[in-house]
Amino acid sequence: MASTPTKEIATEILPAIRVYNDGTVERLVGSPFAPPSPQDPTTNVSSKDITISPQFSARLYLPKLTTAHKQKSLPILVYFHGGGFCLESAFSVAHHTYINSLVSESRAIAVSVEYRRVPEHVLPAAYEDCWNALQWVASHSVVNQNLEPEPWIVDFGDFNRVYIGGDSAGANIVHNIALRAGTEPINNDVKIKGAFLAHPYFSGSKQLAKETHNPNDENSLGYKLWTLAYPTAPGGIDNPMINPFGANAPSLRGLGCSRLLVCVAEKDGLRERGVGYYEGVKESGWNGEIELFEGLGEEHCYHVLKPGTVSTRDLIKRLASFIVV
Repeated sequence: MASTPTKEIATEILPAIRVYNDGTVERLVGSPFAPPSPQDPTTNVSSKDITISPQFSARLYLPKLTTAHKQKSLPILVYFHGGGFCLESAFSVAHHTYINSLVSESRAIAVSVEYRRVPEHVLPAAYEDCWNALQWVASHSVVNQNLEPEPWIVDFGDFNRVYIGGDSAGANIVHNIALRAGTEPINNDVKIKGAFLAHPYFSGSKQLAKETHNPNDENSLGYKLWTLAYPTAPGGIDNPMINPFGANAPSLRGLGCSRLLVCVAEKDGLRERGVGYYEGVKESGWNGEIELFEGLGEEHCYHVLKPGTVSTRDLIKRLASFIVV
């Protein structure tokens, strides 16, 4: 009888993920699955899951409607979750709770994209899924006989107020989608009005003046996660998709939106990258409005990981005020 092959660890990135030689993946951290709800008992927000394409799906959120809400009156947020491109989910408890709160506060429709994760699908798969999700949303702006319309978007969405947003790796996706929107058309000439980047996951081989760690350290978590996510990336951690200031990176002047909100956290190891991005956009000649928000005394993605705190509520209110304009 043939012996069973030994299952061995091929790649291990602690405390995040373990990949075995047979291709199986063990995710070591992350919050469990949360089902959608016809009406959340805390926020009264409704949610449902839909399949957008064979490659990816999404969770849709609709705030409680009142007689004051006319048709096509709600801003639309296309949201990309964080997790180093390999962890978390649009369907996780952490992100479901967070988006519920944000939708309730902002009175926006949200499309939280369940993009393909690494290592099963290495980059640029997630970037493509998120771009295609934005295109799918925009396709609802006019009648399309070839599209099965999503009634929440068609009936209540205001296509003059389309926003994109994300946290950590999701904020990295926001940057790359906004750049792409500056050079490629979105369906039906829909424009991105604004984008928010919460604690964006950027890196680069050159350590910034105030960074407390060396991003070029091959043993660092950020370096390992990027290598896992995009093993063939030209330039490694200086690839323009992870380093907006790397060689051959397109000018930030080309960002395809009119408003930006960059959020950082005082105790986040990625803080300096976020602040540098904010300053870089201001210096690029980009013709838009940009703001910086800092969570004092807080760490990376506290608004997702610590629901209900004063700091989390403050950030959600700030994001909501950005979206409703």
